[in-house]
Amino acid sequence: MSYESHESSELQVLNPATEEVVATVPAATAQDVDAAVVRASEAQSRWAALAPADRARALRRFAAVVDEHLEELARLEVTEAGHTIGNARWEAGNVRDLLDYSAGGVERLSGRQIPVPGGLDVTLLEPLGVVGVIAPWNFPMPIAAWGTAPALAAGNAVILKPAETTPLTALRLAELAPEAGLPEHLFQVLPGEGPVAGNALVEHPGVAKIVFTGSTRVGKQIMAKCADRVKRVTLELGGKSPNIVFADADIEAAALSAPMSFLDNSGQDCCARTRILVQRTAYDRFLELLAPAVESVVVGDPADEKSQMGPLISKAQLERVRSYVPADAEGIHGKVPDGPGFWFAPTVLTDIDPHARVAVEEVFGPVAVVLPFEDEADAVRLANATEYGLSGSIWTRDVGRALRVSQAVRAGNLSVNSHSSVRYWTPFGGYQQSGLGRELGPDALTAFTETKNVFISTEA
Repeated sequence: MSYESHESSELQVLNPATEEVVATVPAATAQDVDAAVVRASEAQSRWAALAPADRARALRRFAAVVDEHLEELARLEVTEAGHTIGNARWEAGNVRDLLDYSAGGVERLSGRQIPVPGGLDVTLLEPLGVVGVIAPWNFPMPIAAWGTAPALAAGNAVILKPAETTPLTALRLAELAPEAGLPEHLFQVLPGEGPVAGNALVEHPGVAKIVFTGSTRVGKQIMAKCADRVKRVTLELGGKSPNIVFADADIEAAALSAPMSFLDNSGQDCCARTRILVQRTAYDRFLELLAPAVESVVVGDPADEKSQMGPLISKAQLERVRSYVPADAEGIHGKVPDGPGFWFAPTVLTDIDPHARVAVEEVFGPVAVVLPFEDEADAVRLANATEYGLSGSIWTRDVGRALRVSQAVRAGNLSVNSHSSVRYWTPFGGYQQSGLGRELGPDALTAFTETKNVFISTEA
C-alpha cells in the first residue's frame, strides 16, 4: 500500500511482528498543515450551519460505514501496530460506538437560562472552529476517535495527525468519512513527523484547540506553546498505575486477572497496572498464583486468534523496555517467538527497590513490579508515590475500604475488583503529570465549545 504525493519526504510503516515495510506514506510539511487549516475552516462554517439533526444523522452514517469496514480496519491495525486481532476488532468497534454516542449528543448540546433581574439571560454553546488532534501509536484508532468524534459532533472541523508509525487506519477513516456524507475537508488526516507537522498544527493561529495523547515530556512542550497563544489544550499523558491487592480480597481472582492488566497491548498502555501492590500477609500466595498466569499468556503472531499479546511497536521501543530490566533481576518471565519482530517476554519483577527506575518510571512495555505493603495507609502511600495519576485498581471485599482508598488514591480513573479504565460513556483523564482535562463521557462535546452569554432586556 502506498500513497502518492508531491512531497519527497516519506514515512515508512513497518509491521512490528515481521519488521517488513508494509507501506510508505508522504510526510506532511508545515505548508501542508497551513493549506489543510484553510480547507478545514471553510468546511467547518458549512458544517456548523447545518441543523443539529442533520449533523447527527451524518455522524451516524459515518458510524455505519465504519461498521461495514470493521474487519478491514482491524486488519490494518494488526499490520501497522502489531495488535492482536481481537483487540484490533474492539478498537475499530470503539470508533463506531463513539461516533454513535457523540451523534446522540448533538441535539442535546444545550445552554442554560439563568434567572436575572430586568430581562432574560441565556447561554449558547458554540463550536471552537478547527481542532487539531495528535494521536499516539499505542491505540491509533480509538484515541483518535476520542478527540475527533465529539469535536465533530460539537460543530468543529478536525485535522488529525497520527503517529509516524501508525498512519494507515487514520488515513482509511479519512477516506470513509466522505463516503458517509461528511462534507469534504471537514475531517482531514495529515501523517507527518511530530516536530514538523505536529508542531505546525500546535502553532497555527487558525487551530483553536489541540488534543494530544502521548508522553508527559512532549505534552509539556505542547502545553507551553499553547499557553503562549492562549490556545485550549487537552492532554492525556503518562501513567504508572497501581494494582492494590488487600489480604481480604479474592486473591485468586486478583492474581489471575493481573497479567492482562499490564500485558494488554504488550504493556503499551498508559493505564497499565505496572505496580502491583500486595498486602504482605497475602504476598506469597499471590505470587504462587500469579506465576503460572503470567507464564501461560500466549505471545505470538497478532493475526492469530489465539494470541493474547503481540510485539512492541518498534526496535527503539524494544531497546527502551530492555533498559529497565536488570540482567540479574528476580521474577516471573513468559515466552516469546523466535525470529524477526520486536518481541519482549511478559516480565514480573520481585524484590525490587520501590525507588528503582522500573518501579517509578513509565516503562511502556510488558513489565510489572510486585511490591509488598503493610496496611491501608501504607498502600495509599505507595500508590501515591509517583508523579503520575491516571488509573488504578483496588481489590478488597470491604466496601468501606474500597471507598476510602478510592478517595485517597490520586488518580482520575479507578476500578474496584476489576481493571476497567476506559468506557466511552464515562470521563477519562488524569491527575498530576498524567494530563489535563477530561475526554469521553456525557460532557465530552462541551470541551469543544465556547460558552457565550446573552442578556436580553425586558424593560421598556
